[in-house]
Amino acid sequence: MRPALPAAFLSVPLAHRALHDVNDGRPENSRAAVRAALAAGYGIEIDLQLSSDGCAMVFHDDCLDRLAEASGPVKALSSAELHATPLKGGGGAGIPELPEVLEMVAGQVPLLIELKDQHGEMGVTDGRLERATAEALKGYRGPVALMSFNPNSVAELARLAPDIPRGIVTSAYDPAEWPELPEAVCDHLRAIPDYDRADCSFISHEAYDLSRPLVQQMREDGVTVLCWTVTSAEQEAAARIFADNVTFEQYLAAFAP
Repeated sequence: MRPALPAAFLSVPLAHRALHDVNDGRPENSRAAVRAALAAGYGIEIDLQLSSDGCAMVFHDDCLDRLAEASGPVKALSSAELHATPLKGGGGAGIPELPEVLEMVAGQVPLLIELKDQHGEMGVTDGRLERATAEALKGYRGPVALMSFNPNSVAELARLAPDIPRGIVTSAYDPAEWPELPEAVCDHLRAIPDYDRADCSFISHEAYDLSRPLVQQMREDGVTVLCWTVTSAEQEAAARIFADNVTFEQYLAAFAP
């Protein structure tokens, strides 16, 4: 039986990559951004990449160049090296590891964790990031859910951590927006065919594509629909017509009265 997404994920907006604002010393997925989200009472969405020694690191991009004071692939460095790699605009703070962020959040707010595709073309996973994630979450108390664009990763999470709710991050998969994927892969993923195979509890869908009939039919059938990523109150209002909750950035989302 698939685990249900906790109600907490529908009660507060979810801060995308935590409550980041690099102009205020809070880079994406940083400790400072997590602390700010906790202080504001927002739910938190974070991303995971794998270090060379098999640790789940809280970082979005495959490569370090955009976000850190370094270059090259994240997976080329050990967890200790990534801890020592400063985030741009972060006052010298390095890249955190998942267990550290779990200790910070400690169940205070819902935590939505996205595992980034490690192999390209949303292919079969070797399970290393999924294993590191499942191991870190053993004994965690509080509302938490896992997701990935790669349905093979989500299926592996179902095997390794069957009691943790999981979902697929979904998209319109316009090939022009996904140049790294073959068009056939875009066509396959657009249809969201793996929801039941991976025993999912929700999807997190691209905000501008929420009105697509397939997405709304899934919602009518009882699937929880989250969305990514709204960047204004106007976008949020439009998204909430079609989604059960939003992931936001670049403004402060309102709490429901």
